[in-house]
Amino acid sequence: MKFGLSFSVVVPPDGPLSWSQVAQDMVRLAPEVEALGFDSLHVLEHHFQKDGWNPSPLLTLAAVSAVTTTLGLTTDILVATLYNPVKLAEDTAVLDNLSNGRLTLGVAPGYVSEEFAGLMVPFETRVRRFEECMDIIQAAWSQDEFSYDGEFFKIPPTSLMPRPLQTPHPPIWYGVSGPKMLKKAAERNALFVGSPRHTVPELKEHVSAYRLACDAVGFKPAGLPIGRGLFIAPSRQEAIDIAGPAVTHLFRELYARKSAEGARELRSDDGTLIVDSNAVDFETFQERYIIGTPDDAIERIQQLRDEVGMTELVAWTQLPGISGEQAIASARLLAKQVIPEFR
Repeated sequence: MKFGLSFSVVVPPDGPLSWSQVAQDMVRLAPEVEALGFDSLHVLEHHFQKDGWNPSPLLTLAAVSAVTTTLGLTTDILVATLYNPVKLAEDTAVLDNLSNGRLTLGVAPGYVSEEFAGLMVPFETRVRRFEECMDIIQAAWSQDEFSYDGEFFKIPPTSLMPRPLQTPHPPIWYGVSGPKMLKKAAERNALFVGSPRHTVPELKEHVSAYRLACDAVGFKPAGLPIGRGLFIAPSRQEAIDIAGPAVTHLFRELYARKSAEGARELRSDDGTLIVDSNAVDFETFQERYIIGTPDDAIERIQQLRDEVGMTELVAWTQLPGISGEQAIASARLLAKQVIPEFR
């Protein structure tokens, strides 16, 4: 099994950390993450949120690339719909070359309406525009000369330089959950990556639909990565004291807020639809994250492996408000007491 570590760069506005501190912690700690034996480092993307998030995943991964040599670099997830696809193809090709072929491009069409408004992309077109973006990126990466005549983009004969170092191109992950988008992922030969906002039964449903779609097109996915908020400490109570407020903030401020607005449905562990983000607390979504001791983590990772088929855990340890030293302390425990159980 593979293990990645995710940095959100989410900074609650009433907390003691600055965005600069958290971003610099990620770069400062990346060499140790690599030395501990993690396979990859992951970054997310959101825009215009009061608690920061990370609006520039490629820039931050370029910084990580400069201080590491073997660590995989994954956008998990980049909202491809918000980009000029040719420019995105260029920037990702440059990053793949800079990192000596370590980039994985995880993408999604996006769901946060204010991001589309602020970046002047019509929200209602996002799914169709997303697929055109991905058509163009893959063509630009892999063809000596490409052109495109679509609904949103019309590109004359064009050649990308440089091309990505990886052949035929960097791996693509789809961070989606609906049946139609899971089918698109299979048709594009992209890996499905399970979201940390979904329960185990939801993940099983998504994986089943994805595998059926893969069978229909003859694609054999090489793995099944799944993201989970994860924080471990020597005692369960210590882990809860540190990470409990972090996951409460995470689920309340974006996931639950969007569900309450009717933009993207979120349900509690007991199946109740979230219609009031203020009602969300640590207890609401305990099935979604792994917070406790190393033994707790081993048990939950085994469940994801055995019930869902997970082959790669993306451990979101630098949760909102978690300092760099707290995150790396958890990562050290994960590396020394949990990962060896699955190698």
